[in-house]
Amino acid sequence: MFKLTVIGVGKLKESYWKEAEAEYLKRLKPYAKISIVEIPEESFKDQTEKERITLKEAEKIQKHLRPDAVIIALHERGNEYDSVTLSTFLENQSSQGMHLIFIIGGSLGLHESILHRARVQLALSQLTFPHQMVRVILLEQLYRAATISANKQYHY
Repeated sequence: MFKLTVIGVGKLKESYWKEAEAEYLKRLKPYAKISIVEIPEESFKDQTEKERITLKEAEKIQKHLRPDAVIIALHERGNEYDSVTLSTFLENQSSQGMHLIFIIGGSLGLHESILHRARVQLALSQLTFPHQMVRVILLEQLYRAATISANKQYHY
């Protein structure tokens, strides 16, 4: 069973994101012990505040990081995995009893301190998505990875 935490900066505000999240959390139950941590987004006026804002968000994120966990930062310049490779990675880490923490940044991304702390930087795509959408895409991919590991028919 996978031990997972998803830390996301920002709330899921719209009901359709909440419903999609709930659906994938329900589907993941047989395969993973998973928790979601929402970090409040800092308000900002423009891109010039990026360092200050991402540092404040990083300080909040740091409080939820476990020293014994594998930290995976979702980042646009991270490594792209296909679904089978992600499944193999999760399976390998879980077989060693590792807890995996996925971190999704806010509108301005993640502070360098979080990126440096991460063992893995993962890109879901070279495209940019809203962080609410990224959370749902990540949960779907975690579910897909779990079904691949369990030899269930979902991924073709």
